[in-house]
Amino acid sequence: MNHASRVKDLLGLRQPPIAIGFFDSPPSGVERWEGGEAPAGCALWKKAMEGRIFYTVPSDHYNCAVGCHTHGIALPSERSKELEDTVGFMVSSKYIAMEEVASIPTLGKAPGVVAYGPVDQVGFEPDAVLIAATPAQAMLIYEAALKAGAGDALTHALGRPGCAVLPLTIQSGASTLSFGCKGNRTFTGLPDDEMYVCVPGEKWAAVAGKVAEVCEANATMEQYYAGQKARFERV
Repeated sequence: MNHASRVKDLLGLRQPPIAIGFFDSPPSGVERWEGGEAPAGCALWKKAMEGRIFYTVPSDHYNCAVGCHTHGIALPSERSKELEDTVGFMVSSKYIAMEEVASIPTLGKAPGVVAYGPVDQVGFEPDAVLIAATPAQAMLIYEAALKAGAGDALTHALGRPGCAVLPLTIQSGASTLSFGCKGNRTFTGLPDDEMYVCVPGEKWAAVAGKVAEVCEANATMEQYYAGQKARFERV
């Protein structure tokens, strides 16, 4: 059984972990996205979770100015005002404060292509592995990341924009969390009881290899805590 299938089964994930890679040119054997225009780059996460393997070019991301910003993709001159207009609308709607914008993580280099697919089926090395998980599942992945040297005791987490979890993970070199912003949840259909865990691509195998150990340890602790609880049931 491959890493992703084992992790999915052990944790009871609804969707498989997906690989996302940022490249100068298309990875060998990966076909270009031909599914039509997407409302945002994060909408393609769902397609990868459904089993599709593909790459996109910058123009496939133009419909989301904020996503282009986090991915370091420059909008064409005729659309260059869209980021300013979108952020302005968000501020006027009291969705964000202008002071938040400067702290949003972004990729340091614009990609030539962005590739997606289920992590154990793609033929490319991912920059990040993205997992949709319930908070309880996310806790177990976080513990596995700590054991694998791919996480910090004080974990990086962000709310909006959800797509910024990718540059945050790549820049920090550690597993990070995203609560999933309103746009992301709208475009991906992420359920209200799930969030994202993002693991650096080069550390994915090590993290996946620790999940079984973490599950066993938590089962042991659950028995211990249940016994402790039983001692004080009338309290």
